[in-house]
Amino acid sequence: MSEQDIKVPDLGGADEVEVIEVLVSEGDTVQEEDPILTVESDKASVELPAPAAGRITRLTVKVGDRLKEGDVVGTMDSEGGDAGGDEKSEAAEDQETREAQGGEQDQKSDETPAPSGTKSGTETGKASGGSRKETVKVPALDGFDDVPVIEINVSEGDTVGEDDPLVTVESDKATMEIPSPYAGRISRILVKEGDKLSEGDDLLEMTVEEEGEEGSGAGAKKGTREEPREKAGKDEGEKAESPERGGKPAGEEDRGGGTYEMPSPGTRVHAGPAVRKLARELGADLTRVKPSGPKDRILKEDVEGYIRQNLKKAQEGGAVEGPGIPGIKLPDFSQFGEVEREAMSRMMVATATNMQRSWLNVPHVTQFDEADITDMEAFRKGQKQAGEKKGVKLTPLPFILKACATALAELPQFNVSLDMGRKEVVRKKYIHIGIAVDTPHGLMVPVIRDVDRKGLWQLAEEAQELAGKARDKKLKPAEMQGACFSITSLGGIGGTAFTPIVNTPEVAILGLSRADMKPVWDGEAFQPRLMLPLSLSYDHRAVNGADAARFTSLLSDVLGDIRRLLL
Repeated sequence: MSEQDIKVPDLGGADEVEVIEVLVSEGDTVQEEDPILTVESDKASVELPAPAAGRITRLTVKVGDRLKEGDVVGTMDSEGGDAGGDEKSEAAEDQETREAQGGEQDQKSDETPAPSGTKSGTETGKASGGSRKETVKVPALDGFDDVPVIEINVSEGDTVGEDDPLVTVESDKATMEIPSPYAGRISRILVKEGDKLSEGDDLLEMTVEEEGEEGSGAGAKKGTREEPREKAGKDEGEKAESPERGGKPAGEEDRGGGTYEMPSPGTRVHAGPAVRKLARELGADLTRVKPSGPKDRILKEDVEGYIRQNLKKAQEGGAVEGPGIPGIKLPDFSQFGEVEREAMSRMMVATATNMQRSWLNVPHVTQFDEADITDMEAFRKGQKQAGEKKGVKLTPLPFILKACATALAELPQFNVSLDMGRKEVVRKKYIHIGIAVDTPHGLMVPVIRDVDRKGLWQLAEEAQELAGKARDKKLKPAEMQGACFSITSLGGIGGTAFTPIVNTPEVAILGLSRADMKPVWDGEAFQPRLMLPLSLSYDHRAVNGADAARFTSLLSDVLGDIRRLLL
């Protein structure tokens, strides 16, 4: 036996990770690749494996420590004879590689263990600039599951570059192309048109050419997201003690019942990024979810079960767990007359969920005002011929976009997001504005970027293009993300005022109603003026009432005299 350091391997591009669980103790015997620690970055939870079989002699880390690639986390006495089968297999792979390259070297037994996280056959391929097989998986689909494939853009044998489109999928919101994460040759396509895909599904297999750089693991690609893998204990019958989750041994928990004792406030919960994202989307408090995974880790199924349980209680008129509101028990509508039921579309479900989340989490206040747009409308209509030459229709929207950009620059407290978990204000140095578009499929909000740096014609062209994409369901996820502020208009339909719901994590949204001619006193007489109603809803945690009044007053001034946009 020989003592060796246990070092942190390549972290897939992460600079620093936090230890969230220590899976072994000093004196434990482990096999090669057995998990030793669980670490978590902002992208994923990852298990660090044992570099060899042997006995743990010393551990130098604890939960909460932060690690980076190459750090020593402990030492172990390795057993050189335990991995003989693997060494023999790897030596055989080396021999095949040498024969394929025309070499006449004798097969040898490797007496030096391979570095942590790598295999000798892989390193030989990399040093010689060979190739490797990769299974391409479906990336994040903007929160959607079961998205149908409508087009396959490649064939088996095709050579593709990085970011080349592989397949096209269509959700209720948009048509999206899934890009290739590597450059290489398509070996096998694992899906067909009509198949429904979710994040993490296998898409195709491809051969990726190595760059010949030493020390890069074949399975690790910088920036690749790793989903947390579930861990099994060294002994399936062993009961895991977890003081952080209430101190109840895992084997004694009634996982099917409701006897789970919630931990005290502030207790750390064990869950991967995908589970935490799901909990945020569903509004679930993870401290109230009963874990069923190894070492009291919360799984997706636990979150979904928690939501189903509370939804059932709400529908039955009972009280739900946590800070929820009482549910509404629906009557049997068929007793009053004929009814018909139909499933909600994915887009309708997503919109309803987002609106409810925003309304329940954001303390809404709405400031009402009016803007005199008489002169602005006269100027806009005077540009009709110029617009026909450019092939662009100049609507009031570009003027309102520029006015909002001016107000956001002068009142930067509207261009923020609140991180309540970390008690921080995120101040944005860019001005991207979302525009709500009414489509046959529902409300969609494409985003126009850098509004403050663009002219009226460019804004008119982009707004026209994005609205067309929204109606044709061709918006890409990136075209609906990153807004600092939103504008929604009911002016083409009617109404005098309304209360739009803030599109969190933004802190304000401007609603526009139908402009009407009104008599306005100019100091000497009443004059007919075209007045545009403004409804500014804002998050009262970030914005106070005086600032909201200043915002609408500034908008009114700028729209009343568009020459101010030149200042």
